[in-house]
Amino acid sequence: MIKAVIFDMDGLLVDSEPLWEIAKMRVFPRVGVPMTRELSAQMIGLRSDEAVLFLNDRFPWEAPSLVDVEKELLDTMADLLRQQTSALPGALSVIGTLREAGMPMAIASSSPQRIIDIVLKELGIFEDMVVSHSAELESHGKPHPAVYLTTARQLGVRPEECLALEDSGNGVLAAKSAKMQCIAVPSEAAKSDKLIQIADMAISSLADFTLSMLTTSGLRA
Repeated sequence: MIKAVIFDMDGLLVDSEPLWEIAKMRVFPRVGVPMTRELSAQMIGLRSDEAVLFLNDRFPWEAPSLVDVEKELLDTMADLLRQQTSALPGALSVIGTLREAGMPMAIASSSPQRIIDIVLKELGIFEDMVVSHSAELESHGKPHPAVYLTTARQLGVRPEECLALEDSGNGVLAAKSAKMQCIAVPSEAAKSDKLIQIADMAISSLADFTLSMLTTSGLRA
């Protein structure tokens, strides 16, 4: 029985991936990284510190420090979100439907907590989330299941009683590794990712989500 629903955030609830791309394009060329859309796509789902390390491993720079580059990236992203945060189709209606049904909801995101808080406030759903947890507080980010396991523990439910909604292959793998049920809502970039296939169900948009999916035979009872 599903007792809680856990949402990823970037690319699922909010159209933030284009903003992350803008932030990367502004910040990383300053340290000599030949930033491209293809390179940016490889970083989807990584924590911000992991993204900086990923690029530094491939295009090493000595200064500024990795910490300072990450701070500049997050400052840039925070400014962009305050200017143009927009919910993806069906996101707010799903949250409204679950709210009316009395279903506890949470966020389990690779984004830092400061970014999560900005998005939730800009979308007007901050109070709807019983828990919002960032993978920055874990030793490993997605596809490691830690962020989902901690979120379930904070909700006070077993992982097997949670439904995760994810847009990326790494996110689906994280949820399934936590032994959660998972509905994939793959982004355009993730549609060819074979990891999407391990989700219990896939839908094209959150606008297609219905309460019946919480008990459908496509998910474990």
